[in-house]
Amino acid sequence: MGRIGAYRLHATHDSRELTAPARAAFRARFVDEVDPELTLTEPERLRRADAAMRAHMATLSLKSARARRKRAASARPWDYSGEDAATGDASA
Repeated sequence: MGRIGAYRLHATHDSRELTAPARAAFRARFVDEVDPELTLTEPERLRRADAAMRAHMATLSLKSARARRKRAASARPWDYSGEDAATGDASA
């Protein structure tokens, strides 16, 4: 039922408008992180917030890749390549 409602909602409204408040709040989190005192100029504050958001996304991506690697390694216990599949470390 929820899927049908979501399809109907997105068929009658612009998805970008529906998610604008959430995207603004997400970005504000990084703006507050890089300049809580609001001492930077607006362009510099936004540049740093973008960099902080990219760092956050890169961290999530790295954690996801490590989890996938670890899951794949546990699914194939016969792999004796000499490399730790969870970390990619060849010294294992």
